[in-house]
Amino acid sequence: MRYTTEQIVEKLRELKVVPVIALDNAANILPLAKTLSENGLPVVEITFRSAAAEEAIKLVKANYPEVLIAAGTVLTKEQVLTAKNAGADCIVTPGFNPNIVQYCQELGLPITPGVNNPMAIEAALELGIQAVKFFPAEASGGVKMIKALLGPYGNLQIMPTGGISPTNIKDYLAIPNVVACGGSWFVEKSLIKEQKWEEIGEMVREVVELVKSEK
Repeated sequence: MRYTTEQIVEKLRELKVVPVIALDNAANILPLAKTLSENGLPVVEITFRSAAAEEAIKLVKANYPEVLIAAGTVLTKEQVLTAKNAGADCIVTPGFNPNIVQYCQELGLPITPGVNNPMAIEAALELGIQAVKFFPAEASGGVKMIKALLGPYGNLQIMPTGGISPTNIKDYLAIPNVVACGGSWFVEKSLIKEQKWEEIGEMVREVVELVKSEK
């Protein structure tokens, strides 16, 4: 199925946390997607920080169609098209590039661009974007900065990413406009490389339990 931005936001509100994944070996995405899905987190953000991203997206799409797939760290139109053709449900960018946003809109592909200041937010609003990634969250002022920005931009739907951890995730999720948080501490590259699926599964269960208590 092809998701709309509204459907993706709704899905993320249910899940509350998005695993941000960097892979060197695409084959590792299958046991990882299985581990995430079986432990209550059927969503992945596969970042284009390595050449394995395209193949990893294809593998998830073919084997776990119920898992929501975001393509992350997308910087070019070529990567947008690659992600779309591989089966990504949406695009996530670290910053706000109007050319990338408009290209995704032309393709009918939902995009959550990164912002961390009023100028980027206004540029996003100008193009009809209401759901944004707040990145890098902690380095950009964290919860206090988000609350300050929501004063004038109260309709924004926000996904903070960058510096999110078990110690601060509930503070972010307590803000009504925060849809979900992106995190990587429970899907660290080293854990994936060493194929520590049981350890990852245990941490996923802990994360799901932690965010469940934030209503």
